[in-house]
Amino acid sequence: MKNKSIYLIRHGETDYNRNGVVQGSLIDADLNSWGRAQAQAFFDAYQHVPFDKIYTSALKRTQQSVQGFIDMGIPYESHAGLNEISWGNREGRTPNTMDNDYYRNLVLAWRNGDVDLPAEEGESPVQVRERQIPVIDLILSRPEERTVLIAMHGRAIRILLTTLFDEPLSEMDRYEHSNLCLYKLTYSYVEKRFTLELSNDITHLLTLEIPNNF
Repeated sequence: MKNKSIYLIRHGETDYNRNGVVQGSLIDADLNSWGRAQAQAFFDAYQHVPFDKIYTSALKRTQQSVQGFIDMGIPYESHAGLNEISWGNREGRTPNTMDNDYYRNLVLAWRNGDVDLPAEEGESPVQVRERQIPVIDLILSRPEERTVLIAMHGRAIRILLTTLFDEPLSEMDRYEHSNLCLYKLTYSYVEKRFTLELSNDITHLLTLEIPNNF
């Protein structure tokens, strides 16, 4: 085998997403009704893809986002190394000016190169990258899995993509993401490098009807 196809998605919407509340690895939230609809729309669009394996984080919102494929009998594994960054002791709090300023300054510090700076009682981008790498190495060590589906989280995806493309973590915010968006990549075992084919793609969601209570 010369290539591996990787379908990398962010989980569907949760009530925390809907309400603008920060959720990281410390909050194990369920998808809300809109998130489940997003998951169904992704399944409807990609159920024909012959996935050999599914990989999710250890947080249930990622597994729920790919449950349709799991129900088809496709084998899957959950890895805490794919979890969202831990945003620390401010996770789950109702948005307020003080916390918003804190997160804004934290992300600005990362953009300025201080990627070893952790959230209060949480993680830094460097720490997240360090726990992601063994999982990615594991996935790449299985060339017989020609096509894989990986369900993760927004900030974790940004960190992962900079790793896969050998970019500085300070550049991670250039990778945009939406709930149940798709990044499609190809890994060449010959060239030992990744190619990005789709970025933050949500065309599979365009036919969804927004509920009246949205």
